[in-house]
Amino acid sequence: MVVIGAGLVGASIGCALTAAGYPVHLRDAKISHARVAASLGAGTVDPPVTADVDLVVAAVPPVALPDVIAHALHSYPQATVTDVGSVKAAVLDTLWRRELDLGRYVGSHPMAGSQYSGPMTARADLFVDRSWVITPHRRSRPESVARVSELVRTCHAREIVMDVEDHDAAVARVSHLPHLMSVLMAGHLNQVPENHLLLAGQGLRDVTRIAGSDPGLWVQIVAANSAAVLPELRSIQARLAEVIMAIESRSAADTLREQLQRGVEGTRRIPGKHGTAPVAYSQVVIEIPDTPGALGRLFADVGKAGINVEDISIEHDQARQVGYLSLAVTPEQEPELITTMTDRGWTVV
Repeated sequence: MVVIGAGLVGASIGCALTAAGYPVHLRDAKISHARVAASLGAGTVDPPVTADVDLVVAAVPPVALPDVIAHALHSYPQATVTDVGSVKAAVLDTLWRRELDLGRYVGSHPMAGSQYSGPMTARADLFVDRSWVITPHRRSRPESVARVSELVRTCHAREIVMDVEDHDAAVARVSHLPHLMSVLMAGHLNQVPENHLLLAGQGLRDVTRIAGSDPGLWVQIVAANSAAVLPELRSIQARLAEVIMAIESRSAADTLREQLQRGVEGTRRIPGKHGTAPVAYSQVVIEIPDTPGALGRLFADVGKAGINVEDISIEHDQARQVGYLSLAVTPEQEPELITTMTDRGWTVV
């Protein structure tokens, strides 16, 4: 295997493949990135034997993908080449205009990552149970599609096969548009007085978390997928205009309520764990001191109670040296968790 691009996603793929026993050779425009990734167990910076390479993964910024894919197809004549870019149609359209054997190219896109970047953030389990889209085109060879499918399974991700155009429309709706909404909200905070920001809670952090991603990368992503992103932005623009009009008109409470209810219904459509139907969990909030070992003790007590925690979040008190740990559990387990934690001396808020 050859992984070109040793950032978060590329290095994480290298770690997952290496852990599975595959020899991985790392390439990056910055050799220091490849060396750091290698030191974390993502592979080696030694050059491979060209004829022995079976798979090349291009994990570089969108603007560089066509050239890197074309170079890989020329350099490794026996290898299947895939990429992990978040936009597929623009890349494929560029490749069609070149004299290439595109039968060995199969696009893909792991729906995993974070607001962080660089090899130091890589982990072998980044893709576990996450969706990984494979986007074969009309000339993709079955054996090449099978090889990319093997990559997905090796990384323990959930394979989804989609048409290129369908993929781009989907990520515009569930990834690119949410990112832009987060960016707009976070950018608005630059106009908020600092003493007002002292009131910020977990809700604001949840809404703005992904806005911390690399602006340079997202300029490329949005530009490459503008045809799919623009209709979504215009739809949101229309909804926002309706909300503004509803608030301006005191007699339009029904319109505002309708928009709020649409939001509730939309959250219920988001798939739950492992792609199953969403579940309405109960939130049990426990006060936790900001001291070494406190979090470990709390989880040990939860474990002794035999409670299965579905999700967690932590909000820090602005004035006191405490935090508030929210544990998501099934409604049936909520009373037992509250009783158990209270009996063990924890303060349930």
